[in-house]
Amino acid sequence: MNRRNIFKAGMALAGGAVLSSVAHARKAGTGNTQKQNSNASISRRKLGTLEVSSLGLGVQNMSRTYQTTIPNRSQMHKIIRTAFDNGVTLFDAAEAYGPFEVERILGEALKPIRNKVSIETKFGWNINQETGQFMMGLNSQPDHIKLVVDGMLKRLQTDRIDLLYQHRVDPNVPIEDVAGAIKDLMQAGKVLHWGLSEPGVQTVRRAHAVQPLTAIQNEYSLVWRGPEEKILPVCEELGIGFVCWSPLGVGFTTGAIDANTHFAQGDIRGGETRFSPENITNNLKLVELLKTWATQKNATPGQISLAWLLAQKPWIVPIPGTTQMEHMLENTGAANVQLSAGEWKQFNTALAGIQIKGDRLPAFVQSLSDVEAPLKK
Repeated sequence: MNRRNIFKAGMALAGGAVLSSVAHARKAGTGNTQKQNSNASISRRKLGTLEVSSLGLGVQNMSRTYQTTIPNRSQMHKIIRTAFDNGVTLFDAAEAYGPFEVERILGEALKPIRNKVSIETKFGWNINQETGQFMMGLNSQPDHIKLVVDGMLKRLQTDRIDLLYQHRVDPNVPIEDVAGAIKDLMQAGKVLHWGLSEPGVQTVRRAHAVQPLTAIQNEYSLVWRGPEEKILPVCEELGIGFVCWSPLGVGFTTGAIDANTHFAQGDIRGGETRFSPENITNNLKLVELLKTWATQKNATPGQISLAWLLAQKPWIVPIPGTTQMEHMLENTGAANVQLSAGEWKQFNTALAGIQIKGDRLPAFVQSLSDVEAPLKK
């Protein structure tokens, strides 16, 4: 796989511009998708020293859905504001989403309530800051980071970014140089906290030694539990929070994908072997387990899967994304799903008997994760 194909796949992952025959719709037969509504206040958690809601909202696809359709802008504003009304205070974006447009949408929606919420966004791709054109590869050169942040502040209509992540580790830039640029931005008041997404463990340690990290953002769900091996232990050791992207397993734990699902050309999930014909039947055992517990708890499978994440550590915050009001309400309603310690023990015992087969990403996209930054000379 050549570098250009790796880059293209990475852009599909970063920008969400992939096709899908699923639409992340909750399938019929999983019950009322709002069984547990978010009427009760969502609790608060701390990512390092940053206090946020226990569930956040990812807005990645609010400029362009997986089906490449353009959502209604005012409806996206309404979803964001309704999420806030239901207790959500953490909102996740990135310069690569759109590119740029998602940050604009989020800034428009949050402007009236800016001081009541936390905005997190990400830099790291080589994007022309004037045209928005994706260039080749990654770019975490310090001067570029500072230029990117100035553009972010304008698009988000704010004077500071609450939590700024490096979207992917740049294999050509020492993390000490990145951390130094972040420190400069913090001293200027433009960035309050920072983090890394999908980094190597030693890069986390090195970055944290220069400028303490607030959070790591990695994929984590019942479908992909890789962070439990190395990243979550180092977060616990260093007092770093953890934010889960794709906490619903790209829709799998909601029941939106089954053995009859056919992915459209260009949908990155079509290249994920965990959804291939030889693995999907086995992996659907997880969905059946979630459905069983959803029935018992008057919830939905997706709500049970989000509740499971919340039960793992008090410093873990899932950020499910959606462009549908109904799905946002369902997701935030997961904060009201309660299982006793004994019930979680039963759930985890059954879960231990299910082994998810297949890879979470195509190999050439996976190569962008768990990367160690070069040593500073």
